[in-house]
Amino acid sequence: MSVEEHKKHAPDSTNTAIITISSSRTLENDKSGLVIKNLLEKSNHKTIEYLVVPDDIKVIGEKIGQLIEDKEINLIITTGGTGLAKKDTTIETIRPLFERELISFNALFSKLSYEVIGSAAILSRATAGIVNKKIIFCLPGSPEACQLAMEKLILPEIGHMIKHINER
Repeated sequence: MSVEEHKKHAPDSTNTAIITISSSRTLENDKSGLVIKNLLEKSNHKTIEYLVVPDDIKVIGEKIGQLIEDKEINLIITTGGTGLAKKDTTIETIRPLFERELISFNALFSKLSYEVIGSAAILSRATAGIVNKKIIFCLPGSPEACQLAMEKLILPEIGHMIKHINER
């Protein structure tokens, strides 16, 4: 079966959660989370939860823990905390939870980012993985980076990935 045929049997809508990880942003001024939300909803996906949490390992871990147990949610997207600063702890908090890491996501996202921003792409530690039949993407805090990841990688494959992780 070709990739196109495979995708025809995939769900065309999913329930999502968006978490912006930042100690300086609020829902009112969060451009990155809003970019993600708008692109998801424009593509027929439903946002179940959208929130901002501080750059704090304990808070991030607690919220991700709640979301991975939520049976209504299939996809979790975080934005922020993937850089090199000491406060950037998203990856250290979420990656250990992965049952499977989508290692190609970082490679492809880095390639696409390099084409747009050049060598600064090396600063991102964006990643993705599967936990409890949930797909989790950890994106940078830049609205442009979020748009790039969503349009070029995530949106084209969401249904396809959900189909695969729910197969037995």
